[in-house]
Amino acid sequence: MSLQWIKRAALAGAAMAVLAGAAHAQTLRVTLAEYSTATGPFFEEAATAFEAANPGVDVQLEVVPWDNLLQKLTTDISANANADMSIIGTRWLIDFVSEGIAAPLDDLLSQEVLDRFVPSFLEPSRMDGKVYGLPVAASARAMYYNTDLFEQAGIAEPPANWDELRTAAAAIGALGDDVYGYGLQGAQIETDVYFYYAFWSFGGELIEADGTSGLDSEAAVQAATLYKAMLDEGLTQPGATSNSREDVQNLFKQGRVGMMITAPFLATQIANEVPDLNYAVAAIPAGADGQRGTYGVTDSIILFENSQNKELAAQFLDFIFTPEWRGKFDQNEGFLPVLAAQAQDPVFADNPVLSEFTALLPDARFAPVIPGWEEIAAITSNALQTIYLGNGEIEPTLNQAASDINAILGK
Repeated sequence: MSLQWIKRAALAGAAMAVLAGAAHAQTLRVTLAEYSTATGPFFEEAATAFEAANPGVDVQLEVVPWDNLLQKLTTDISANANADMSIIGTRWLIDFVSEGIAAPLDDLLSQEVLDRFVPSFLEPSRMDGKVYGLPVAASARAMYYNTDLFEQAGIAEPPANWDELRTAAAAIGALGDDVYGYGLQGAQIETDVYFYYAFWSFGGELIEADGTSGLDSEAAVQAATLYKAMLDEGLTQPGATSNSREDVQNLFKQGRVGMMITAPFLATQIANEVPDLNYAVAAIPAGADGQRGTYGVTDSIILFENSQNKELAAQFLDFIFTPEWRGKFDQNEGFLPVLAAQAQDPVFADNPVLSEFTALLPDARFAPVIPGWEEIAAITSNALQTIYLGNGEIEPTLNQAASDINAILGK
């Protein structure tokens, strides 16, 4: 999705923005992505503390569901009504930078602030030698499994590969009509990512060495064939193509799904909402040759170029990215620590769930930082829905998706 028209709209309103900034110089507006019910209260607490330390400052927060965030930002930016700063998916950042919408942070933040971060988590937001965002969230993906259902189904160990997963899913599904072996996401954000877990394990690459899409590869066919077979065999929950990540997580929290793949934050939700649920976390199943891959994710908080409160925004970033505040946020949400000082904190180092995710980081893959990635992800998700619903044959559908992606890539 090109943002050129957004940039023109933003620049056209620059004079109005200057006047508005002068009138509200001590008001800082922040758009937040909602990770859980803890997100809003955490930032409200942080904003109140920041206001107390900076008399005369008013921090205004708006919390937006993830599935609506990109559309809201697009609408706000086009109307020159965007906040001063916002959480975004890091994979959106290249479009925001290329269109001059995101402001570089290097001249606003001291080197001491930048040096607080684990380097690998800061790098996805560094472009052309400049830092355009700070990693507000970092996570990987792993497989959660319900230990009670495993015991009832006579399964001793979590599946090491996809064949074992199918066998386990069938055994769990046989326990009752309201219990499903494997929770498969088929709608909304990260639908494409759910496919990549199997795709990577079969040796696939999202972008091949020649710069073309990997969806027309044998690995893609294998992964799509696997998921389609699981759907057809009733190894997943019914209606998977209408289920978002949150829908599948809710089924898991209800004890109705034996296995699913998702992020560390589900563990925090379980602790807060269903602490009696018995579960464990394991690596994502491997392919036949032992390959496996997890999805590494950072979300970034960025400052908009048209903000008239850049210095105040930088002060707020400095404030919330201290170990004290970051520790609270990561513990609330179940994220991996982004600050080096947090990494040795026993809260994280001795946590059996978070340590399992940390062990998977060497296998982590990140979404390519290339223009048009959101459109590419949407093409992938739409192709998968077509396959899952039985509205298209696997190989031709993937080949067409790869062709459409190659057009975006200029190949």
